[in-house]
Amino acid sequence: METYGYHNPEGQNLPPYRSEKKLTTGILAILLGALGVHKFYLGYSTEGAILLLSTLIIIPLLTLITCGIGSALFPAVFIIPVVEGVIYLTMNDRQFDETYLKNKRPWF
Repeated sequence: METYGYHNPEGQNLPPYRSEKKLTTGILAILLGALGVHKFYLGYSTEGAILLLSTLIIIPLLTLITCGIGSALFPAVFIIPVVEGVIYLTMNDRQFDETYLKNKRPWF
């Protein structure tokens, strides 16, 4: 059983390290990622707002202005968060916490 070097005072091993936010963040990214919900959940308000505005305003407006050419960007708004969700879920818990909660890495 992996304890990452943590022991209680009596010398017994503690249970394996578990991230409190990894599973929820991964699921939010896959299901509601285009709206930036997973970014807001992690505390990345700017990045969440970028995704939300891109989905609801910028890409539809760009599509109107360019007579449909801007719609080529629309799938990226849905694909990128799914990729992020898969990345979150495949990381180990400690790596996720260090990367996204401690070091505050906002993208991928």
